[in-house]
Amino acid sequence: MKTLVAGWFSYELYGATAGDLMACDLACDWLREAGHTVDVALAPPFKGGVDWRTVSPGDYSHMVFVCGPFRDSEVSRELLGRFAHCHKTGLNLSMLDPVETWNPFDLLIERDSNAAVNPDVTMLSHQPKVPVVGLMLVLPQNEYKDRGRHKAANQALRRLVASREMAVVPIDTRLDENSTGLRTAPEVESLIARMDVVLTTRLHGTVLALKNGVPAVVVDAIAGGAKVSQQARELGWPLCFGAEDVSDQDLQRAFDFCLKPEARTLARDCAARARSRLAELRGKFIADLSTSSVLV
Repeated sequence: MKTLVAGWFSYELYGATAGDLMACDLACDWLREAGHTVDVALAPPFKGGVDWRTVSPGDYSHMVFVCGPFRDSEVSRELLGRFAHCHKTGLNLSMLDPVETWNPFDLLIERDSNAAVNPDVTMLSHQPKVPVVGLMLVLPQNEYKDRGRHKAANQALRRLVASREMAVVPIDTRLDENSTGLRTAPEVESLIARMDVVLTTRLHGTVLALKNGVPAVVVDAIAGGAKVSQQARELGWPLCFGAEDVSDQDLQRAFDFCLKPEARTLARDCAARARSRLAELRGKFIADLSTSSVLV
């Protein structure tokens, strides 16, 4: 038996969500467990499936429509009509019409309808977890004049982001105006502290990551190195690269290391050394205040 699995991911730009695709994967697993072969009807931008409008309907004995709101409409009738001979199942649907007046399915396991409510099936979905990565990129700094390599530095990290699966969280440390909706220093630091890895061309992206034990891949946007490289050296953090000579392979290796437990240990060690050194500087600062005099 062969089944076609369809959903809102089968229509171009119909608002397919992560939940829709998770439910689709789960439905495919269940079908294969039952001995069915499966095709998934996918439309751009999704790839790897079939186009339900061009496949031969006679190739399928079953059709499953999975996840999302569903109602009697021209769109739904076109699909249902093309596969009218199939045994049709509605899975994880929010039925917008009363089921006693319109239910085109031989088996309906709804998410919700006027007759029943069930848990969303994505509760059973098993998704691999990917790294959650904070991305903090510096804007051009004119004070460095012709040494600035800001575009190259930021592009290097963007290529790293594009090279593999990761959940990227843009984080803007600027607070006079903030492009990511953050309003206070505690909001900025709390977000950074929850990242698995930070990718940054900013000094405080580096510092606040390591302060919170978060490994960072750092690119200094100034040719020859400037405050970012100097801070990384002072903190003892090795994964800082110059924009003018860093390779994509360097960044890939650095990112791989940042995912290891020893990278978090190293980040915490950097923070501990910094706190020890700063305790000395605090003492120096306070001692100077207590001994200095000012003529009024």
